[in-house]
Amino acid sequence: MGVTTDALPLTQPNRLPAPPLLVGALAFLVCFGEPLALLVRDWWSDPDSGHGLLLFPVAVWLAWKRKVVADPRPQEPVGLAMLVGAIVLRYLSGLAAELFTMRMSMLGAVMGLLVYAYGFRQLVHWWLPLTLTVLSVPIPDVLLGALALPLQFKASAWGAALLEARHVPVRLAGNVLYLPGRSLFVTEACSGLRSLTALLALGVLVGGLWLRSPWSRGILVLSAIPVAMALNAVRVFLTGFLVYYVNPALADGFMHLSEGWVIFVIALAILGGFTWLLGRLEHALLRKAG
Repeated sequence: MGVTTDALPLTQPNRLPAPPLLVGALAFLVCFGEPLALLVRDWWSDPDSGHGLLLFPVAVWLAWKRKVVADPRPQEPVGLAMLVGAIVLRYLSGLAAELFTMRMSMLGAVMGLLVYAYGFRQLVHWWLPLTLTVLSVPIPDVLLGALALPLQFKASAWGAALLEARHVPVRLAGNVLYLPGRSLFVTEACSGLRSLTALLALGVLVGGLWLRSPWSRGILVLSAIPVAMALNAVRVFLTGFLVYYVNPALADGFMHLSEGWVIFVIALAILGGFTWLLGRLEHALLRKAG
């Protein structure tokens, strides 16, 4: 005896489960929504963290351009362990109200998800966008203060030496330069740490895009440190020189800010020229080896 469709009981249409990607995104926002919101707020409002507004979109664009690995090898146990560790770190850092660790736990969770879905090869494949994302996270205040003060002293000492070389009477006391009738205080904002952070990030980006070997990329990133320090000392020198010979008012306002922008553009040009030289050296070594 055949069974007709009329004899089959009527059933309710099956409800499809929510897409795993949507569920994962919602779970991620529940766990890491607060540190993500605080991070975006700091990018927008803190001058020392503003580079994140540029670095993070560039990192996302690079990850999208490189796509996922062609032959993914998911490592579910390892990725799940990384994800659980990131969530535990998020909880502990929330109890201690430590923003940097909280933000790094968010990045750890992202890497755990990548390992779970695609394996460690995906982290290697996305090394450049992941590094830029790490660099977009603001430096902790404790480390910021520890780095800024030596840079202030170094910029003050080098700036004073340049002023003396140009026969400008100057007396140095820590990070204060005493000129006739005026004293210049090299503040934390003038320590060069902002430009150093930006140049290091740009060195990683430019090296990752235009250089091939790890040694040349490392040299390029390390070269950003003396370039930033030397040009910041030149900025201190120019400020003192203009104050002494032209007008004391040039130490403040638009002129002082424009000096910083000009110096940073010069630093970018030097970094670009150094990248070109390293690229030529790589090409010569490869040709010689071939």
